[in-house]
Amino acid sequence: MAYTVDNPIVDTDRQPPVALLQQSEVKPRRSFLSAIQWITYVIVITIFVMTFVVQAFQIPSESMENTLLIGDYLLVNKVQYGPRGIWGEILPYESVKRGDIIVFKWPVHPEEHFVKRVVGVPGDRIHLVNGHVMVNGAPMKEDYAVYKRSAHDPFRDEFPTRSIFSPLMTRSWWADIPLLLRNGDLLVPEDSYFVLGDNRNESLDSRYWGLVPRENIVGKPLFIYFSLSRPQIASLADGSTANDDKMMRFTNALVHLPSLARWHRSFMFVK
Repeated sequence: MAYTVDNPIVDTDRQPPVALLQQSEVKPRRSFLSAIQWITYVIVITIFVMTFVVQAFQIPSESMENTLLIGDYLLVNKVQYGPRGIWGEILPYESVKRGDIIVFKWPVHPEEHFVKRVVGVPGDRIHLVNGHVMVNGAPMKEDYAVYKRSAHDPFRDEFPTRSIFSPLMTRSWWADIPLLLRNGDLLVPEDSYFVLGDNRNESLDSRYWGLVPRENIVGKPLFIYFSLSRPQIASLADGSTANDDKMMRFTNALVHLPSLARWHRSFMFVK
């Protein structure tokens, strides 16, 4: 009697069949290609997000204290204030409001970015009385504003006074102010914003160089993702230290990172 075997057992220790060899070669190749494909997706998504959605910035000065400190690292939402038109109807864009903190291209040198708080939107009439903001004839509630002790400065504290010229002021802004004056107030024109630093006596802002055009606004800070307590070490992240001692400073920062980091400010929302 003859028997037939449909699936014979093969002794692979003696002679592995060609099919098994091919399968063993294909699996690592597929795993490698899948890994490359996944990494590519991550890179593309990261580039897209960092280009169009969010951007990282570092606070270099004390002009926004105590809301933002020197050494704070921000993640900024670049789509918060989206363009007008059809996309504005589809996506959840917001208009720039009084009291918002914004990151923008400095009108004087657009390659530089500033962060300030909006105190005047289009149509607002602005003036300061002893350093405090008056909007449309009423005092603006500003719990976040800080007034460090300093001598009274008529230009800074009584803006827009015409009785004195500040050496920090741009001449073009000095020439533009009379065109915007209405009974002692500064009228904020269309598509422009008047901004001030929360640290009112230590801020180079709209009082000195003018209004922020709508197209200069980059976005709105979301949260502080990291913070270092020393500005000279915090500045290492954007390469602003001298080349000859950069490595030494960087090594020193790594060694002392636990004591320099302001961990309590990490992932703190900005408002």
